[in-house]
Amino acid sequence: MATLLFTHPVCLQHDTGDYHPECADRLKAVLASLESEEFMMLLREEAPQASREQLLRAHCSHHVDHVLSSVPEPGEYFHIDPDTLLSYQSGDAALRSAGAVCAAVDAVAAKQARNAFCAVRPPGHHAERDAAMGFCLFNNAAIGALHARDAHGFKRVAIVDFDVHHGNGTQHILWDEPGIMYASTHQEHAYPNTGLAEETGGVGRMVNVPLPAGCASDDFRQAFADILVYKLREYAPDFLIISAGFDAHASDPLAHLRLKTSDFKWATEQLLDVAQETAGNRVVSVLEGGYDLNALAASVKEHVRALMGM
Repeated sequence: MATLLFTHPVCLQHDTGDYHPECADRLKAVLASLESEEFMMLLREEAPQASREQLLRAHCSHHVDHVLSSVPEPGEYFHIDPDTLLSYQSGDAALRSAGAVCAAVDAVAAKQARNAFCAVRPPGHHAERDAAMGFCLFNNAAIGALHARDAHGFKRVAIVDFDVHHGNGTQHILWDEPGIMYASTHQEHAYPNTGLAEETGGVGRMVNVPLPAGCASDDFRQAFADILVYKLREYAPDFLIISAGFDAHASDPLAHLRLKTSDFKWATEQLLDVAQETAGNRVVSVLEGGYDLNALAASVKEHVRALMGM
């Protein structure tokens, strides 16, 4: 079975204004990196819109209504906070970003693809149950995880997040959700200042591995393998979702970890090994951060190469 790529042109139309780091050029760079001949075997699908039922598994109705009703007229912007804003196509883009993950879960659960990568924006892991923040409107990974549990009956769904920023929204949504694990490596004392090691969850299981500023490949790999992967294997997920942020790269301007492009392929391969052992290879990955265009494109290529078994 092949790897499936979900995206949609409207994700490029989510306009964040001039000089915003979370811009359409990010997705353009990602998609261009996957156009070379080595990726000709990627199956490609347009992302559908998420349904209201899918959104409400992770978000309260007030939040969904607030986001969608705040979409402005063409040429205007609506600021949820100084960093998080809506433009005319943002509602559709957010619905399709969440819908991509749900459709990918459906396809992988039905064995229509080996695994899937969702090249979408806006990203999602900072969006809480009742709040948009940190460039994020709906929490794509959490919506997908709850869809895997509730629509498909998976009993031990895990989200692994290697974005340089902690996914406070994912943790907030899943804190008391049974049958879900959230595990994150991230820079300590960075935005949004959550993700301490002692934050271990309520009913849901949380594993936080904060890393000091300046952390490079060797220390990252040791922490990722010895703590995160160890606990993931102990949990034995039957479905794995990856919040794939690439802003821990040494070239990224928004944080201060020092990873190399090759580290993202290595980390992906570690997760795929666990998925092979416990989850029947069921993996869905969704794009989160990454703000240096060259580093983002190169890191996504390595991530997708790993998904494809290259």
